[in-house]
Amino acid sequence: MPNHIHVLITPTTSLEKAVQFIKGSLSYRAKKELGSNMEIWQKGFSDHRIRDASDYAKHVLYIHQNPVRERFCERPIEFPYSSAHPGFELDSVPQGLKPPTLDEPDTARLEGVPFQNKISNDVAEVEPIKAKSKTA
Repeated sequence: MPNHIHVLITPTTSLEKAVQFIKGSLSYRAKKELGSNMEIWQKGFSDHRIRDASDYAKHVLYIHQNPVRERFCERPIEFPYSSAHPGFELDSVPQGLKPPTLDEPDTARLEGVPFQNKISNDVAEVEPIKAKSKTA
């Protein structure tokens, strides 16, 4: 996306420090390569705690469909800067996520930040998500 990114992270430190590291590293590199002192990040960030496996899957789908909704491509796998793109190596799905159950209401969708709830229902094709484990 030309004006924003979506990231699913499992920080090993505080969320604020993890985001500071991401923003700082990318800012440094962009300013160095572009020769600019212009700020590229807004102040703050939006966060959402993933509640269970279903919530995780919804957010991955939302992220993968973002370039399709913005008309950068027709299918998620066509956008080269997305984890849906072939060859993009993903970390494993976080361990310890509560599996979805049929008898519980889906409250994650109701409690999320409004822009996170606008997953299009007219998606004709969703590519499967394949996580590759990293080897040492």
